[in-house]
Amino acid sequence: MTLGRAQFSRRGFLGLGAAAGVITLTACGSSAGSSDKPLVMTVWGGDPDRKTYQARIDLLVKKHPDLKVKLQLIPGDSYPQKVQTMIAGGNGPDIMQVAESVNTYSSKNQLLELDDLAQTAKLDPEQRFGPVGSLYTYQDKLYAIPDRSGAVTVFYNKDMFDKKGIKAPTAEWTWDDALDAFKELTVPGKVWGYSGAEWFPQWWSLAYQNGGTIIDANGRPAVASDEVVEALQWAGDLVFKHKVVPSKADYADMGPDIGGDQAFPNQKVATHANGFWVMSGLTKVSFGWDIAPMWRGKKQAVSAFGSGLAISRTSKQRDKAFKAIDFLTSTESQAQIIASGQDVPANLEVQKSQAFLKPSWMKTDVDMGVFAESSEFVFRAPFIPEWNEMIDTISNGLADFWLGKERSAKKALTALQKDLEALIKSGA
Repeated sequence: MTLGRAQFSRRGFLGLGAAAGVITLTACGSSAGSSDKPLVMTVWGGDPDRKTYQARIDLLVKKHPDLKVKLQLIPGDSYPQKVQTMIAGGNGPDIMQVAESVNTYSSKNQLLELDDLAQTAKLDPEQRFGPVGSLYTYQDKLYAIPDRSGAVTVFYNKDMFDKKGIKAPTAEWTWDDALDAFKELTVPGKVWGYSGAEWFPQWWSLAYQNGGTIIDANGRPAVASDEVVEALQWAGDLVFKHKVVPSKADYADMGPDIGGDQAFPNQKVATHANGFWVMSGLTKVSFGWDIAPMWRGKKQAVSAFGSGLAISRTSKQRDKAFKAIDFLTSTESQAQIIASGQDVPANLEVQKSQAFLKPSWMKTDVDMGVFAESSEFVFRAPFIPEWNEMIDTISNGLADFWLGKERSAKKALTALQKDLEALIKSGA
């Protein structure tokens, strides 16, 4: 879920490097005299993403010489406009990377329904990907196949935990267990027990753990429910009541543009719940660290970060495009994602493989099995057509709450509920 922290500032809820422009690479099948046009595959990201996608495409055309694929890497901030312009002109990409705004496309009839193609190929999304298999659906139709998907996990400072005699976090920790540990780990003014849950994938996890939802089954906003109010209030109280999470002022005192991703490796916070990309800042730290599943509320529920592969409605090579997607999400191709350290593969078999559990680039003993364990807890985020507008509305509506100007989650969410109802009038 795939979530400044806008859609393209992370890898898909989304950690992306910025690309300078559209980069096009072509991998061709070896069939002599083939005149077939290559499949066009659009993705966003930086040079590491380009290299990993290209390595996977090279495997694809080696396995299926009848296929040709042209990779186009587009800067994240211009990606939506670029691909929609291509589709509007009748030349949409055959394969396109999508994330949270998938239904901005599908609701406009810009993507191809994939259910029949998946059935013909005997690709069972639930079997291959677990709960995230149905993530990219709209009105009960499948519009993208999961490609990358890593659940929120808890990064924790083992040295700090050991010093305080606190056992490692587990999936059975309750909110009370977490709060007790945060209090023990906090050294006022110097170290905070937890980095916080201001970013929506973090506090949404708490809301869903508490039995709440952001958009209900009828497509209507539900943020003012008692369950969501209680979850957000708990997250806010960590900052302003218990003071076990840095406030915005505390983060500002640490330096410019500092958040949990930077505060954890700097040992300013003892625990940090976020995505796979956090590891890139931990390869050279001098302290012991590990990852664990996120704690639970009334039940277990966590956000996931990732992206899927879709086919534009204008594609003239639909069967070949799906054949490519089928391979790109197979164990053989997905192993390249973790081999390069790019991301978490959506394929569960790969997440449970030794290649993932003991990647060659990981120089410390980290429990990578947490990702497969946490995949069972992923909730289905509300990827509604108004996704981008919804996220902006939520960010603006809760700004005073996270600044401490409005301490009541109920008041903040009641006002936000009205704003979302005005935005989302017709339902998802």
